[in-house]
Amino acid sequence: MTQPQPHGDGPNERPCRILVVEDDPTVAQAITGYLQRGGYLPVHAPDGSMGLELARRMAPDLVVLDVMLPGMDGIQVCRQLREVSQVPVIMVTSMGEEEDRLRGLEVGADDYIVKPFSPRELVMRVRTVLRRTMAMPPAPSDGVLRAGDVVVDRAARVVSKAGRPLTLTNKEFDLLVFLMSNPGRVFRRDELMREIWAHDIGDQSTVTVHVRRLREKIEDDPSRPAMVMTVWGVGYRFDLPGSAGGRG
Repeated sequence: MTQPQPHGDGPNERPCRILVVEDDPTVAQAITGYLQRGGYLPVHAPDGSMGLELARRMAPDLVVLDVMLPGMDGIQVCRQLREVSQVPVIMVTSMGEEEDRLRGLEVGADDYIVKPFSPRELVMRVRTVLRRTMAMPPAPSDGVLRAGDVVVDRAARVVSKAGRPLTLTNKEFDLLVFLMSNPGRVFRRDELMREIWAHDIGDQSTVTVHVRRLREKIEDDPSRPAMVMTVWGVGYRFDLPGSAGGRG
């Protein structure tokens, strides 16, 4: 049988390294096995402290991070990781742990997967997140988007407000670019799930959490947004400053 080739950025790139932070040896073995069969190079860390150390040393392309870890849990690991890196993170949660999933998104996770999950679903999630974070489409013209004092350099993946740099997660950046590129158009949450997360189904509170976090970073008054608007009963719309849209 032909073995799958490691996935990378391109045919001549190194294979993608996936850091798996999981304390259960059986689950860890299963996850690393799924990833190996999917063509990736997984490295296992049995706890949060070791996960952070390996993340700093090996600079992985993606982290699969369990929420329930001894000592330092996955939420704390993700929060500390985000202080030094924007590496994509997929949180692993148990069925019914909705609060953990939302907390994971709030501290900067890019996606989550719920136990029990199939090998195909795990590899699909990893592939989708990597494709969106590593294979960015070319930016037209100078690649810069502007809305009032918010400036987005798509090529450099840098955002500033009034000249001050902002720290956005990968998904917050992708959401902002997508909305700014389509000003005045209303998008349903399921549409944003497909565009940003490439999921046809899923917990749409993911979108709500990211919209709230984005407003906290780019709006002068997040409680009275002027750019990322809620269209009640429909979805969200991006208004350029000075446009006819109202607050919402």
